[in-house]
Amino acid sequence: MTEEFTPLPAVVRDVYDVVVARNPHEPEFQQAVHEVLDSIVPVLEAHPEFVANGIVERIVEPERQIIFRVPWTDDAGGIHVNRGFRVQFSSVLGPYKGGLRFHPSVNLSIIKFLGFEQIFKNALTGQGIGGAKGGSDFDPRGRSDAEIMRFCQSFMNELYRHLGEHTDVPAGDIGVGAREIGYLFGQYRKVTNRHESGMFTGKGVQWGGAEVRTEATGYGAVFFAEEMLAVHSETFEGKRVAVSGSGNVAIYAIDKAYQLGAVPVTASDSSGYVVDDAGIDLDLLRRIKEVERGRISEYVLARPDARFVEGARPWEVPVDVAIPSATQNELDESDAQALIANGVRAVAEGANMPSTPGAVAAFQKAGVLFGPGKAANAGGVATSALEMSQNAARQRWSFSDSEAKLRAIMQRVHDSAYAAAERYDRPGDYVVGANAAGFERVAHAMLAQGVI
Repeated sequence: MTEEFTPLPAVVRDVYDVVVARNPHEPEFQQAVHEVLDSIVPVLEAHPEFVANGIVERIVEPERQIIFRVPWTDDAGGIHVNRGFRVQFSSVLGPYKGGLRFHPSVNLSIIKFLGFEQIFKNALTGQGIGGAKGGSDFDPRGRSDAEIMRFCQSFMNELYRHLGEHTDVPAGDIGVGAREIGYLFGQYRKVTNRHESGMFTGKGVQWGGAEVRTEATGYGAVFFAEEMLAVHSETFEGKRVAVSGSGNVAIYAIDKAYQLGAVPVTASDSSGYVVDDAGIDLDLLRRIKEVERGRISEYVLARPDARFVEGARPWEVPVDVAIPSATQNELDESDAQALIANGVRAVAEGANMPSTPGAVAAFQKAGVLFGPGKAANAGGVATSALEMSQNAARQRWSFSDSEAKLRAIMQRVHDSAYAAAERYDRPGDYVVGANAAGFERVAHAMLAQGVI
């Protein structure tokens, strides 16, 4: 990401300068902090008590950062060493909550950016959960189940001492699905001699997991986009949709878009993207990515009218709605301009910070409805909190009940962001609205609990 940030107003400039000085080699974290600080200036002007009590200075510094060694053996007996992370950013609203990511790109900057975003995302849901994130630079791709199990067990041998259902409750993220959560929970149970079913979320439905958790982030992003469109008396019916990625978020965004009458036409992975003007064959995509663990290029072998574009992202395809669902900074200013030129109406971020600052500015200048990740993809963590509630009460909710609760939460997230944008004289600006609404809730709790 090479785009330069816009200058910050004086009320937050010194705080940002300290963040850069303390974290000089963490561009993703700096980017996330800059975006939030730029958005909350109206809040700080309306609430001088937040400034006087150092709320911003405290909130940009994690409560705890944990880095550890993860040694493990492969199937041939070779020894490998990866690095593990858990950044516990804020517990003022409840126990730390945020996923674990296993991907070779993982480093401290990425984990801190994700954890920082998680504070405000979790606050927006209205539930009692704090913000954290963790993971490792371990790459599960191409590894056997036994290798992944041994890695997860080694990872948990260190991390378990920092977790607990009233302290820190991890979930999954990129590279961490139900399989990995199972191995992690199993090792946690073994080394602690405690069966805390609320200790992890994203578990298998048969052993404490929640219905709709797998679908939640993708469904939630579409629900948020649906709410943005509804403000302008529009729906998904008949709209062409571009989705990036081909993991859980992308697959279930495609699924829900279909259910609402849209035509999703793209999916992608790190090798490129496919475009299928007849609509993505969801069963085929699932078979390739979830069963065969193959590459997106294999899609066109079964769908000859589709085409694969190597080494590119799907933003040149003419669509009405875009849902970037792959990874951070995947959609830059030139991509945004291509989408705008082709008439895109709404963008909802299924991934965390997938749009660069230049892309966001371009969308907003062009009047495109833009749902930032901390609001649009809050469905995953919202359903994780619902899973925690079910575990605590020893209850099981049906799929339809869980989906109805998810939809209601996403409506509240949208309405909170929309109302905050109106309140601070930035109507329709969901970036300002989401950051302001989340920050207000956290800041008031920090004031109430003193300097800790």
